[in-house]
Amino acid sequence: MRFMIMHKNDPKTEAGELPPMELVEQMGAFIGEYAKTGRFIDGAGLAGSRTRTRVACRNGRSVTTPGPYAGEHELPAATLLLKVRTPDEAIGWAERYAAILGDADLEVGKVNEPWDIGLMPAPDNPPVQVLVIEKASAATEGGGHSPATLAAIAQLKAEMTAAGVLQRSLTLAPSRTAKRLRFVNHAMTMLDGPFTESKELIGGFAVMELDSLDEAIEMTRRYAEILGGTLEVDIREVAA
Repeated sequence: MRFMIMHKNDPKTEAGELPPMELVEQMGAFIGEYAKTGRFIDGAGLAGSRTRTRVACRNGRSVTTPGPYAGEHELPAATLLLKVRTPDEAIGWAERYAAILGDADLEVGKVNEPWDIGLMPAPDNPPVQVLVIEKASAATEGGGHSPATLAAIAQLKAEMTAAGVLQRSLTLAPSRTAKRLRFVNHAMTMLDGPFTESKELIGGFAVMELDSLDEAIEMTRRYAEILGGTLEVDIREVAA
């Protein structure tokens, strides 16, 4: 089974504080353990909301809102990892994606690179990697998008791929199969989906190939331990 494990943004990330190198090394070793066995598929951290942009589409008209901002409707339904030349290019692709959906809320968030967290100097004019997050809707939480909408999304993704922009994409199962784990001083409580909303911005994610939901929960305990033991994490099944 494939799961997307998402931890929520925290005040230190939002303030632009770099993670301690000890945390970076611990997380690298943890992810490396799963990568060696082929169970780590993808993952990244996201910068604070000051580097993000909301794209809201209503009746075919898009409105963009740059960060910083607080969380509102943050329950994800799908993600696209894009590599572009500029943030504006990523927003342009997101607006086209939103127009296909008709009424939609998306977020375009910068992915942290090694130089963003102090691992190496920044190269000259590096490409920009962003995560475009499609927020959940009645359609995605129910029966899914219509065949016509799915065909149009597939056509746009093909165009993105041909342009060398789309790196990876995935669609999440409805949140009724999800788990929300809340850790306070390393003590865990668990909530079962479905979730009508999530008001916390995604701070980072890992996509894992695991045997069961129980294994995903146990993995998340270790994940939370490294991140300090006080945070919220959603576990979502990957549909495609």
